[in-house]
Amino acid sequence: MIRVLLADDQSLVRAGFRALLDAQPDIEVAGEAADGEEALRKVRELRPDVVLMDIRMPLLDGLAATRRITDDDALAGVKVVMLTTFELDEYVFEAIRSGASGFLVKDTEPDELLRAVRAVVEGDALLSPGVTRRLIAEFAARSKEPAAADTFTELTEREREVMALVGIGLSNEEIARRLVVSPLTAKTHVSRTMVKLGARDRAQLVVLAYESGLVRPGWLG
Repeated sequence: MIRVLLADDQSLVRAGFRALLDAQPDIEVAGEAADGEEALRKVRELRPDVVLMDIRMPLLDGLAATRRITDDDALAGVKVVMLTTFELDEYVFEAIRSGASGFLVKDTEPDELLRAVRAVVEGDALLSPGVTRRLIAEFAARSKEPAAADTFTELTEREREVMALVGIGLSNEEIARRLVVSPLTAKTHVSRTMVKLGARDRAQLVVLAYESGLVRPGWLG
């Protein structure tokens, strides 16, 4: 059973999400919070698998609350999916940098929201349609130098190759086709890379790939 905490200052929004999530056989709403401070308290108390976190909340906004969650080793198993009314680039970038595993706009289709909850529990990153490429382009713009030869020495050559493909936004299936391997093999390489680098999910692999220079501008094709 996937346990979810709802953090949003609008009770109507929380009620809608609760009705959708509680209707699923594999998901239950463990609790609710109306502001960032309450969200932190509930996360520490309830230890949910996933937090659906609104960005704009009183007392403590969702980005700050997310940073506190992801910086706490005791909460390493908690995944955060950020929710907002607007698909703004600066929010997307900051949300991922804050440690969020996903980013969705509130008018996302119900099936997409359910997929997001299940995906982040499996260690995948989830972004609204259209967000991934813009996010990657933002990292590309900030990446200045190529990776040094000794960067990520703990990775095998194939794992570095897979990490670069994750960095340009490819799914496991797309990576498998590119490398002519099975999707399961691609997923295994991605998982091992995350474990070796201590990355929470694919979103952090994208951050690491660009900030290290392993992936550079112009590699978006």
